[in-house]
Amino acid sequence: MALGPVSSRTTIQEAVYQQLRNALMTGRFDPGQTLTIASLAETFGTSNMPVREALRRLAAENALEVAPNGSARIPPVTAARLDDLARARIAVEGLATELGGPRLTPVDIALLESIINQQHATARENVYELIEMNQRFHFTIYRASGSEVLLQLIDTLWLRLGPYMRLLAGSVGPLISKGELDPAGFHGVIIEALKAGDFPAARQAVADDIRHTHEILRNFCGGSRD
Repeated sequence: MALGPVSSRTTIQEAVYQQLRNALMTGRFDPGQTLTIASLAETFGTSNMPVREALRRLAAENALEVAPNGSARIPPVTAARLDDLARARIAVEGLATELGGPRLTPVDIALLESIINQQHATARENVYELIEMNQRFHFTIYRASGSEVLLQLIDTLWLRLGPYMRLLAGSVGPLISKGELDPAGFHGVIIEALKAGDFPAARQAVADDIRHTHEILRNFCGGSRD
């Protein structure tokens, strides 16, 4: 979602943090982009304090790099960091899928199928909506695992993946048009495995989905290393 004035339904500090976190996770900022406290406070319509605290929390999650003056920078992208993220994602998301699969209800499966239909319908219209739908698909499965630890790990990994999703956002349309990218990825394969009760196969399909996206993203990293 785009940044905007915070809601009064929650604390200002928490609202600023959540909006920034969601924006980072869905690739709303460029790698290396500087975020200043003053500009963000103006966007949110708040004082500097809640923005400063939100940036501090996000830096603690390794989602941002904070400078001594309080401004923050989106981490740069490198092939080494991307490879590291992919390996970790395959391990923890695969496990969450295998644990969550048996606990998914028919309502959950219907929701997953609905998300796939939405992904194909909006593929070329709104890239960020497509990214958010991808997130909803995966986390519907992961939440069913019932593992708070796994969910926290996965959430952090997706947050650190944000700058790479920004790179993908500018190329999704052309890749889909060329037939090089299915807007739903391996989601259809994942659902078929879940329906069949073949949870190891569902885990493998999630790993294949991660690897496929990783291969595409790695082309944008220029082989750079830390």
